[in-house]
Amino acid sequence: MDKYFEYRHTVGFEETNLVGNVYYVNYLRWQGRCREIFLKECAPEVLADLQDDLKLFTLKVDCEFFAEITAFDELSIRMRLIELAQTQLEFGFDYVRVGPGDGELLVARGRQRVACMRGPNTRTVPSRVPPALVGALEPYAA
Repeated sequence: MDKYFEYRHTVGFEETNLVGNVYYVNYLRWQGRCREIFLKECAPEVLADLQDDLKLFTLKVDCEFFAEITAFDELSIRMRLIELAQTQLEFGFDYVRVGPGDGELLVARGRQRVACMRGPNTRTVPSRVPPALVGALEPYAA
């Protein structure tokens, strides 16, 4: 069984469109939220580094949709490490609807590519992925 970092989310009305299903941009927001919660829970040293001069630039995001979800659906957003390079990371995200008696249903799948950078905003340069982040991600490698 693959290991993943899990962020649980209950869909709210504000995340749906006029038709009643979840507006697509929310899937991308949940990717970011999952990544943030991962840092908070698994890599607090990296959060401190972000207060210093580390920057995580999101270079690319995508999401493929398989089924609709609506308000009050319970989701498990599951993040895995897809690729670890010297200065970049790629994450994979599975969006799984979970609920009592319903089992699990994969409703979407996404990816996110992130670059580690350092330096002042006008002279930011690529930087190696911090060892603390590498260590925190090891259990979640695909």
